[in-house]
Amino acid sequence: MIKKILITGAAGFIGHNLGKKLLAEGKTIVGLDNLNDYYDPKLKKSRLAELLAHDGFEHADFDMADRDKMAALFEKHKFDGVVNLAAQAGVRYSLENPHSYVDTNLVGFVNILEGCRHTGVKHLLYASSSSVYGANTKMPFSVHDNVDHPVSLYAASKKANELMAHTYSHLFGLKTTGLRFFTVYGPWGRPDMALFLFTKAILEDRPINVFNNGNMERDFTYIDDIVEGVVRLVDHLPVPDPSWSGDHPDPATSYCPWRVYNIGNNNKEKLMRYIEVLEDCLGKKAKKNFLPMQNGDVPATYADVSDLIREIDFKPATTIEEGVKKFVDWYRSYYSV
Repeated sequence: MIKKILITGAAGFIGHNLGKKLLAEGKTIVGLDNLNDYYDPKLKKSRLAELLAHDGFEHADFDMADRDKMAALFEKHKFDGVVNLAAQAGVRYSLENPHSYVDTNLVGFVNILEGCRHTGVKHLLYASSSSVYGANTKMPFSVHDNVDHPVSLYAASKKANELMAHTYSHLFGLKTTGLRFFTVYGPWGRPDMALFLFTKAILEDRPINVFNNGNMERDFTYIDDIVEGVVRLVDHLPVPDPSWSGDHPDPATSYCPWRVYNIGNNNKEKLMRYIEVLEDCLGKKAKKNFLPMQNGDVPATYADVSDLIREIDFKPATTIEEGVKKFVDWYRSYYSV
């Protein structure tokens, strides 16, 4: 059903890997990415080059906050589906540059919603984040739990996307699916994320910064598992939940065609164990600079993926031993170290 797809953030970490998989499955892809300099644009250009090698891929290079250009893009292509992965990412950066989160994550997202609404898009999938769980401490994090206490502007912007999508599902019947990703890592990863930063520092014999004095736990999720989950959901259109009640509202479903899912490994790992695995893969010990918890951060994440298993028969299962090794192999190859 979903043949022609817009992927925003196509030169990003998840967008690039997702694009390759969907192209291999015969989909036609338009990839929107303005190749900004939040991190090294060379890496983005390398990812984009892999996508441009496919006949079924076309690149659109502008900012999704540009209302007129977004409207024209949707009108020209009449997409069947949209996967919105473009976002100003990063919890810590949201403390330094809050306006960029509003421009991309809110203004850009409403342009996506309007494009979908006016051109008959069959399914909008969009990246949310495990960050929406904020101050929640009940583990594992369930999509059926309330998430009204974000602890960073980044998290608040992702929660806002879920709410904005719901209004369009309610008002216009737009089928929308929110994807709460949990600590994604793997080849072609983002240079601002822990695994990339740690690997670079260890190989350069510099200390790594370990926050909360190492007392962190994360549901590390390998990129291929994230992509597989998204690919399976593309054609899994959300439907209204007939049992939904306004007296006891389920935060994960609705009376309209709106859903949210966790995509995580369903397994929390200690940060110090993650570092040990990396040290083993690199054959070198890390010098550790222990620091307090950062503002906007949370001590632990852990995904309940029971809805994912029940509805698309998929459970991420890549171990950190497998995943970190694949990242290190890619890193050594890409940077010739």
